[in-house]
Amino acid sequence: MQWLYFITYSLVYCFKCWSYSTKVTDSRTSSDGKAIRRRRECENCANRFTTFERVENSELIISKLWNRKERYNREKLEDSILKATNKRNISVSQINAILSVIELELGGRNEVSSTELWEIVLQKLKEIDEVAYTRYASVHLKFTSADDFIYFIQKHLH
Repeated sequence: MQWLYFITYSLVYCFKCWSYSTKVTDSRTSSDGKAIRRRRECENCANRFTTFERVENSELIISKLWNRKERYNREKLEDSILKATNKRNISVSQINAILSVIELELGGRNEVSSTELWEIVLQKLKEIDEVAYTRYASVHLKFTSADDFIYFIQKHLH
């Protein structure tokens, strides 16, 4: 059985014997160029496994309401997009592509408002699925009735 891991820390250990003595046997860039695929072997038990390493945008700060700030969290954004796309014909690779494009657009910036971030997500969702787009908007625009949905759809989808 082959295991895949996303490494977000500098020490890599074998999941079988927990040894930190691992060596890289092969290294390649992922197809999208945003991660490095490394084939590793444990020097203790000879177990082989694959890791994917990617750079995190931990320096990006999200400004929220009432001057609150928090670090950009890809997983949190991914979860919100997954909720909007639930039971839609949208693949995980499409969601990852959206996240990658957003991160590229925001690259080099130190701070972005949460409003600007969700507007970017909305635009990306509108390009691939109107239902997911409307679901995402309903959460962030705080829809309270069916009339809110109707008004939004009439204004933004026609």
